[in-house]
Parts: sequence; structure tokens; C-alpha cells
Amino acid sequence: MRRRLGRECLYVPSCRLGLYVALRHWCPPGGRVLMSPVNDDVIMFVVLAAGLRPVQAPLNASDGSIDPAAVPESHWRGLSAVLTTNLYGNPDPAPELRARCDALGIPLIEDAAHAIGSTVAGRAVGTFGDAAVFSLSKHVGAKTGGFVAVADPALVPELTAARDALLAPARLTAELAYALRPYAEAGVRGLRLARAARGLLRAVGAEERPGIRMELRPGELKEALADGPGLGGFDSWVRVDMHRYRLTPGRARLRRTERLLSGLDPLLAAHRAGTERLLATRWAAPSSQGRPLFRVPLLVADRDAAVAALARRRITTGYLYDPPLDVYAGDVFTDASPRPGPAAWFARHALPADPLRARQVIAVLDELGAEPAPPPGHGGD
Repeated sequence: MRRRLGRECLYVPSCRLGLYVALRHWCPPGGRVLMSPVNDDVIMFVVLAAGLRPVQAPLNASDGSIDPAAVPESHWRGLSAVLTTNLYGNPDPAPELRARCDALGIPLIEDAAHAIGSTVAGRAVGTFGDAAVFSLSKHVGAKTGGFVAVADPALVPELTAARDALLAPARLTAELAYALRPYAEAGVRGLRLARAARGLLRAVGAEERPGIRMELRPGELKEALADGPGLGGFDSWVRVDMHRYRLTPGRARLRRTERLLSGLDPLLAAHRAGTERLLATRWAAPSSQGRPLFRVPLLVADRDAAVAALARRRITTGYLYDPPLDVYAGDVFTDASPRPGPAAWFARHALPADPLRARQVIAVLDELGAEPAPPPGHGGD
């Protein structure tokens, strides 16, 4: 990744831990961070754990990217940093955000978890910010690991020390479970037991998200905020879906991650081909072509019906972020977007389609008779 990006890269056990390290390094305690409201709730809790106040940005309804022109000047003047999302691999307008950050003297941090292989203005996503955090669980499919890419290589030793201070010791049981997981998942798929397995998880209380968003638990969250920044008080939120996000990686994790990463180029080519196929459908918003999107946000009038139809064909729809974070968290924990309508519309209608299953997704939506979502202000929400 150093060769791909032209930047020094630091391995981290998870993207969320890398983001926490970056936020603590570049942002003063109590600072305000502009971010997207259509985002994983874990990211908001990472921002809060870092002792920062999330400020929700206005978005473009077509692709969920940050709309810098719609951010009031009063919002810009009070910021300590900007955090991009590059949702599903669609890049935020990094050149404009970089220029704004430079004018204000604040850092730009890129969350590039969905965006390995994406470019904007002829440059790779992750090469605009003071730091960029990538995930190896998404395109690469390692289900573990990530890395922080930094503009200033002199900072790597300091960031390495900060990472190491947060790591939990490696555990043999965790490594064995990780090594066996692909075989167990293959067996579940082969026996068509995925639905039964999810039902069992719900029955024993091991499924942490009853819906799209995790439970906010506002009373406990206020107590965590009162205790001050740090992962300890926020661990029950930050660890959701990835309890080993701070685990020191063992040989099994590193070897499998290295093997999967070595196949990144053909995988990106497959994502690019599926992306092109999905962008050619009637549910796709106009978009620049050629990016290997992690998911393609099709805009469907009845998104929930489409999700159910796909589930009947054993196609799970993940990475839904509805409602937006300012609706989910309220003004106690975040500053609301000054223009919430486009984000709410996008969150309600976006159907993140896996480009590697493009043909199947299209067939299901055609069979369902799914209608495209009418644009906001034209009969839409």
C-alpha cells in the first residue's frame, strides 16, 4: 500500500482503531469534526471516544458525498478537523475539502475504508489528507486489519507508539477462531443454514444490532462522555461487530491478510466491472464511471421491499446507514446538519449492491418490479 499510495503506512488491527489514533493525534480535545451523517454509527462513537464533537455535514443526495458549498461559513470557522467518508467508494470532494482545511489551518482526515482503488481528480483516495485510514475487511475481505497512511513520514514512530499503547495482547484462542472462520462460514453457506444461524444469534442475544443502528443507550453514553475521552468508557459501542478491534495480530491473521491483499488487483477489476454493470441500470444515479466501488448505491423507491426480496435469494444487504446520525443521536451528542433533507432521502432509498453479485441483484430487482426513487423535490420524500 505504501507503493500504491506513495505514503508511509502503519498497520492497525482495525480501521476504527486507526481512526481513533489519527483523531487523537491531529485534533485537540473538545474539538469539532465535520463528518457525514450517513455513516456507520461506530464511527460517530470513535469520534466521541476521541473527545471530539461530531458536526454533521450536508450531503449530495445523488451519492451521499459531503457538499462543501452547503456548509455555512459559521460551521467552517468552528471546526478542528474534517473527516471524509468516501461512502461505498464514491469519493468525497477531497480537493475542495483540502483547500478549505488549508485555509483554516485544520487537518483533513480521510476515512477510506470503502475506497481502496477509488480516485478523485486523478489521485488516489487517501492521498489528500494529513492521514487516511483504510480497512482490509472490505474489498480485501480479510475480516481484520487496516492501516493508516500519513503525509508526513516523520510521524510514523509517534503514531506507532500510540497504536502499541492501545493494543490488547494476542490470544491463541482468537487466532484459532480466526483461522477456522472461513471454513465454518463455507459450511454454513453450503448447508444453507445462514438464516438459521442468524436466528440463533438473535435468540441467545449475540446479535448486537436489533436494526440498522445499534442501541444508543443515551444515559450510559452521557456517563461515558462525563468521564472524558478514551476507548475504555466507549468500548461497548466502538467494539460492536468487531470485539477484537484492538487485538494484536498473530501469524494466522497476518499471513491470511497478506495472501488476500496480494490478489487486490484482480479483485478491484471485478468490482469495477460489476460497478459498471450496476451503474448502467435505471436505479443508479448519474455517476462517473471506472471506480471499483465497494458497494453501488442503487436508489430504490421501496428500499425495504428490495432488501427483503434480495434476502429471499440469500443475498444479504449490509452497510445500510438509516436514519442519519443526527436523527439517530440527537442534538445532545452531535450537531445536526444545516441541510438534513438530502441525507435523509439518500439514507432512506440507498440500496448498497455488491458489484460482485451485480447480475443477481439486477435480476431480483427486475423480478420485483422495483421502481427508481424519484429525486427529492420531484415527487420524492
